[in-house]
Amino acid sequence: MTDPHPHSREALAQRFGEHYRWFVLLTVMIGTMASIMASTIINVAVPDMSRVFGLGQERAQWLSAGFMAAMTLSMLTTPWLLDRFGYRHTYVGAVLLLMAGGIVGGVSRWFELVLAMRVAEGLAAGVLQPIPAIIVMRAFGSGEQGRAMGIFGFGVVLAPAIGPSVGGVLVEWFGWRSIFFVVVPFSLAAWALARRYLPVAAPGGVAVNRPGTRLDVVGLVLISVGVLALLNGMVELRGDTPALGWMLLACSATAVLGFIAHQRRGARPLMALRLFGHRAFAMGGMVAFTYGMALFGSTYLVPVFMQIGLALPPSQAGIVLLPAGLVLAVTIPFAGRLADRQPVSRIVATGLLLLAASFFLMVTVGLASSPWWIVAWAIIGRVGLGCVLPSLNLGSMRGLPAELIPQGASTINFMRQLGGAVGISLVGIVLEWRLQARHDDPVRAFHETFVLIGFITACAVLAALRMTPPRTVTAARSDAA
Repeated sequence: MTDPHPHSREALAQRFGEHYRWFVLLTVMIGTMASIMASTIINVAVPDMSRVFGLGQERAQWLSAGFMAAMTLSMLTTPWLLDRFGYRHTYVGAVLLLMAGGIVGGVSRWFELVLAMRVAEGLAAGVLQPIPAIIVMRAFGSGEQGRAMGIFGFGVVLAPAIGPSVGGVLVEWFGWRSIFFVVVPFSLAAWALARRYLPVAAPGGVAVNRPGTRLDVVGLVLISVGVLALLNGMVELRGDTPALGWMLLACSATAVLGFIAHQRRGARPLMALRLFGHRAFAMGGMVAFTYGMALFGSTYLVPVFMQIGLALPPSQAGIVLLPAGLVLAVTIPFAGRLADRQPVSRIVATGLLLLAASFFLMVTVGLASSPWWIVAWAIIGRVGLGCVLPSLNLGSMRGLPAELIPQGASTINFMRQLGGAVGISLVGIVLEWRLQARHDDPVRAFHETFVLIGFITACAVLAALRMTPPRTVTAARSDAA
């Protein structure tokens, strides 16, 4: 018998011992932290960049929405990339693209180039995001999956917890360019760890570039047209050409219908629609979409509210969110362990209710309010978020056949990020509309926008309650990486 490849799963597991799967989890956690940092830290700099480039809210929101749209679309390519290039090469390539986007974006002088680099960062982040769930579902047994997801979540939420605080200080001291370089040390660490711990094989330990490993280009083009036409159509509805907006929305609907028809016929579809034949996954997809709308919409809205509505400096706006981020980091490991013992539907529903309550409570904050009220309401929301994060992926994918796990991970993340891209666009459009209508009372305009995202979040509770987990789950997924 020939010796295994020195970077195969078997060789690496033998070299690093029984805790090898935790080293793999640490590796993908660092890369995901870099991608989430890139996603969220930009929000603190939006007012400063708006002044520099002369942007209105409808254009400024594309700094976040463009990233989210690119991330959403590239997620669907992760299963193909893993099959074609394996864990190591896929991960290293995405991390290097993320770092390049940060460096070039930080030295750019034109808004169009900055936006292009945000899109490049989003493409890299979308490839990275589904990989941890694939690792957890395949490398850990059912009794450890919640714990693993909780530990992973603890590390990942440190990025958005410290991101606004660090970003606010950087913007105030060095200007908006400095925030683009924050991803560089994370990316370098992820690159080094990936070269040490990630196997070269595809999920399940199989060889890369197997016969039939082809990207569904037609499906990718159709869904790209559908998503981009949807986001641009939403912007045009509030612009000078609403008729163009309706045309783009019609184009989006046509492209999505074409995508669904193509996926039904394709031998290797970009999105396996039979995933939605599993009720837990279908309900989880609905939760992920509406939850993504609320989560990412509010992530964009809260820093802008504190700087434009409450006239707080960027550093103070970031520091106000820090306690809530730390509470989230503490909540997630506890919620992860709870997901191994309690029905995930109840945990997710409870988390969504707390998150919705925090949005509704934001309407009590005004110019005369203490910033501590924002801290309190944000903490309530982050406790809810901590309940949702470890349970949503687990509740959606438990019971799926092993061969559908990569597709399931990319699809559930796609649904969440699609909701996020729509949510950021919707919040930017609604906020601009309400600011124009309430030009003498901008705080009231923000309050009305918070009520909207609170209602969206509350709607997801009904689907969460139907995320009934299967009666039996696979005891172990020992064929991990």
